[in-house]
Amino acid sequence: MQALQIYAGAAARAHIAKNGLQPSDIGVIPGAAGGPKGLILGPLDRFIFGEWFAQSSQPVDLVGASIGAWRMATACLNDPASAFERLEQDYIHQHYELAPGQKHPSADFVSEKFGESLQFFYGGRLPEVLQHPRYRLHILTSRGRGLLGREGAARTPAGYLGAFLTNAVRRNAMGAWLERVVFSSETGPGGSAAALPFGTLDYRTRQVRLGEANFMPALQASCSIPFVLRAVHDIPGAPKGAYWDGGITDYHLHLDYSARAGAGIVLYPHFQKAVVPGWFDKGLKWRHRATGFLSHVVLLAPSPEWVKTLPNGKLPDRTDFSRYGNDLAGRVRAWQAAADASRQIAEEWALWLRQGCPPGDVLPL
Repeated sequence: MQALQIYAGAAARAHIAKNGLQPSDIGVIPGAAGGPKGLILGPLDRFIFGEWFAQSSQPVDLVGASIGAWRMATACLNDPASAFERLEQDYIHQHYELAPGQKHPSADFVSEKFGESLQFFYGGRLPEVLQHPRYRLHILTSRGRGLLGREGAARTPAGYLGAFLTNAVRRNAMGAWLERVVFSSETGPGGSAAALPFGTLDYRTRQVRLGEANFMPALQASCSIPFVLRAVHDIPGAPKGAYWDGGITDYHLHLDYSARAGAGIVLYPHFQKAVVPGWFDKGLKWRHRATGFLSHVVLLAPSPEWVKTLPNGKLPDRTDFSRYGNDLAGRVRAWQAAADASRQIAEEWALWLRQGCPPGDVLPL
């Protein structure tokens, strides 16, 4: 394999060595925050949800934050392969025109345009998402507490400074500033929220039932990067307050999946090996190590050497908006080239499966 690297936790590696890997083994799929980096996962998403899972029928929990929540909600649409194609094209071609001398669009403008995009993408199709016969969707958001309970010109920067400093001392202590709120689809029409496929003793957590009244605001909140988009306030059915990007509390969904080991293997298409717990942990390298939470995880990631062959020698990311400015055509070419190249990742994964899942190709996570 040149583009793909496969990693697995201890329990997952033992399972592959003994049984290989079948679509019926999968119980959970996480989708990480990471903005444009998620573009390289499009071919994998199309293969997994459009072809591979067609060979099985078991329920699967889809857990997502930010772009990962958008991806997981897209997987619930009819004809998911086509839906992922549309998501890729919509994401690549998004554009926020800058006025002369302007370095960044306003948060109000980005929030308005993004809300319109979600309405255009999912409008009239919510029953497909919320009543999927197999997939149980869990959208992660970060709800502000204390100073962050409401958005404000002074209180928001002060609150996030407090959250940053608190997190540096101890991750779960950041729960005094921000709590994890998970919006979960129903177990059946009019039923309760589906059980979470991970333990919640690691961090302050609430769960809310996901329905038509709160789907759009919950998904927009999960993608609302502080200072780039506005917070979403008072989501229907949820505790009052300001809701931001789910990646703040759970950047790469380093969740306690092993607490729900009976749920099956966790298949994690990701854009790197490290599963970073929270947004503020990006610079705290000692928190990038795998833990027992990930014992049942099979993680699919691009090879760092392959990434260097992409435009600009890196994955697409949010800095490209500044790099290209109003040069929409230039950014579209770079992002489309990266998305096209990532077909190799999906092809190598499909080949590994056809070859009987050789355990020697699986690296320790």
